[in-house]
Amino acid sequence: MTQLRVGSGFDIHAFGPGDSLMLGGVRVPHGRGVLAHSDGDVLLHALVDALLGAAGLGDIGLHFPDSDSQWKNADSRRFVTATLEMLTKRGLRVVNADLTLLAQEPKMAAYRQQIRDAVAALLGVTADRVNLKATTPESLGALGRGEGLAAMATVLLESA
Repeated sequence: MTQLRVGSGFDIHAFGPGDSLMLGGVRVPHGRGVLAHSDGDVLLHALVDALLGAAGLGDIGLHFPDSDSQWKNADSRRFVTATLEMLTKRGLRVVNADLTLLAQEPKMAAYRQQIRDAVAALLGVTADRVNLKATTPESLGALGRGEGLAAMATVLLESA
């Protein structure tokens, strides 16, 4: 019998110095970067939390703590790959992922398909199994004032 498991994740980062953002493993030109221990890819961090949550394996901070120097400036795709290895060992695979970026900026239309394709490749699924939505906070709160960006993710896993 196939077992289904759902997980959700969230991540948020403040903007900082830089000229681009990593979003879903894709470099997006921007007037600022983010303050983070790793590359600060909010989409992939939320995705990792969703994957770990669905598998009952805690959260990103448990497995990839910012107190560990090996993760300093790390490419967040490494977190996804390592998490997928954990899932494989437990006989789980990704069915689909739904990602939401919450930010006043940058606008995502020009990067949406590239990010979907990149995340799908990481997860080992077809791009139609990865959805990416972007919404603005309508100028409300810290995100609305352009102080940073956040992401949410939901995933469905099944037993392999």
